[in-house]
Amino acid sequence: MDNMPALLNSPHNGLAPVRLAAILLLATVVMAADDLEKLRDRQDRASLDAHAMALQAAAEKTPNDATGWYRAAIAYAYIAEVAMEVRDKNGAQRAAEVGAGDAEKAIALNGKVADYYRVLGTLCGQVIPANPIAGILSYGKRAKEALDKAIEMDPKSAKAFLAHGVGYYYLPANFGGGPENAMKDFRQAIALDPRLADAYLWMGIALKKEHQNAQAREALAKSLQLDPDRVWTKDQLEKTPAQ
Repeated sequence: MDNMPALLNSPHNGLAPVRLAAILLLATVVMAADDLEKLRDRQDRASLDAHAMALQAAAEKTPNDATGWYRAAIAYAYIAEVAMEVRDKNGAQRAAEVGAGDAEKAIALNGKVADYYRVLGTLCGQVIPANPIAGILSYGKRAKEALDKAIEMDPKSAKAFLAHGVGYYYLPANFGGGPENAMKDFRQAIALDPRLADAYLWMGIALKKEHQNAQAREALAKSLQLDPDRVWTKDQLEKTPAQ
């Protein structure tokens, strides 16, 4: 790696400018995969947008690579998540709809990966709180089917149960949703992965919705212990009464 700059600048390396740009873009993509969750934790929307654009561009350069579309979809899921956290519903809807399209492309290319369905279900589910009426009509069924498929394909995926629970949390009770049903999925996610900070975060949010504030604070504190940099967890804990 120390010789990489000299190698790229050598007149004998045979690299055309286009290929050099592709290499630099690839480096950005690799970095993005490692940094997305940290950016989400800090609610750094500008950096998330930049990473998503790089991942989208990389996917478009290799349109038959399902992994590329999947990575772009994850980036947009994080953007939608942060947008909802800061109450930008329009931004959340836009990001979720773009990401859902990317996830569908990944599945069309390779329908045998459970996590592709988890990400698709997550993105479809993110449209619902951003635009409840249109979201339920256009995306509710797609979200449920994708998340059910993810769990069917990988019943030991804590993240799949977490996403399933978040979907239920936002789905109205007359559609089978609500905090009580969501908490069943969050408990299963915690049982499968006791170190999954987001499962405790969402358990706390659901408990708070059910006016179980003491238990909610306990779950949120556990989430913050596992992921101390998550801004939204800190906000939720501060806003949850002691009793």
